[in-house]
Amino acid sequence: MPSEWIAGDDQARALQGEWTLANYRSIKSAIARSEIGKKSQEHISLKAITRLDTAGATLVVELIGIEKSRTVAQWADELPKEQQALLIRIAEAMDAPLDVEPPSYSRISQALASVGQHMVALWSQQRQLLAFIGLVVATLCHLLLRPRRWRLTATVAHIQQSGLNAVPIVALLTFMVGAVVAFLGATVLADFGATVYTIDLVAFSFLREFGVLLAAILLAGRTASAFTAQIGAMKSNEEIDALQAQGLAPIELLVIPRVMAMLISLPILAFVGMLSGLAGGAMVATLSLDISLTQFMSTLQKDVSVVHFLVGLSKAPIFAFVIAVIGCLEGFKVSGSAQSVGAHTTSSVVQSIFMVILIDALAALFFMEMGW
Repeated sequence: MPSEWIAGDDQARALQGEWTLANYRSIKSAIARSEIGKKSQEHISLKAITRLDTAGATLVVELIGIEKSRTVAQWADELPKEQQALLIRIAEAMDAPLDVEPPSYSRISQALASVGQHMVALWSQQRQLLAFIGLVVATLCHLLLRPRRWRLTATVAHIQQSGLNAVPIVALLTFMVGAVVAFLGATVLADFGATVYTIDLVAFSFLREFGVLLAAILLAGRTASAFTAQIGAMKSNEEIDALQAQGLAPIELLVIPRVMAMLISLPILAFVGMLSGLAGGAMVATLSLDISLTQFMSTLQKDVSVVHFLVGLSKAPIFAFVIAVIGCLEGFKVSGSAQSVGAHTTSSVVQSIFMVILIDALAALFFMEMGW
């Protein structure tokens, strides 16, 4: 049946008119009514087509087939070159597989790519940390001259949570580590008949390193994760957005009290850790090494300078600031889901412990070069 778009009989058909997107539905209906293309011996002519675009070319390719469309220049040379090229391009696109196989890489390439991705992520993370440290320092300097804006209640509450509540676990852990260090030192030094130097070993190790380092690691796992979870939960519940809508600064309201609490708590905990470690060493010396408590104290006073105590305690504020800033930053990076809160809480603990150990190693090298 002849139509506006298709003319001829069952043996020879001619496509005519404007095969464009504007006429797509009409052409599609005409094709369905005429059942064109159902017979393999049917000849289809294209010379009566006056206009052709991508939509019309797709219908033509469906009618005459992909293989015949690729050779359209041979049997329909009366068609303009542009339309021939369009039909060939559409046929190639329709013949291409939809599922593209991902390129395969060697294991070495994949390992190098993974290392590169981790390095880029680490660099981005450190840049964010430096920027956040600058923001916290700027806010802290701004508040120092405005005592009325200090949030003493929040600071005292965080001191109790991060400092006072952590005293038992810090004291217990450093006491046991002090006992272990004394046992190990005595075991090695006994071969040289120098068991008495176990006192110096325990004193130097806890005054310079273990006292502040163990307290910082405990707070990195205990307090940094708490800071991240608290701020992350507020971020998930859109409470931080509500604070900003009320004109309140989240850094001033949430970060500064936590930073100040850590700056006060960690030196105190480090001092407690030093005393507990010395107490653990003294217990082992008294019970196992036949060193009296009086001898332990007199040797400690004679051989150990107060410089070692000051060196160890000087690292506590730096550790406290880094732990608090990392914990708060990871809380602000939470995206809004419970899974994100857990991921950033874990990240804050790992980053805090890593940075504490890194700074401690650099400080040890610095103090050694300075002769302190």
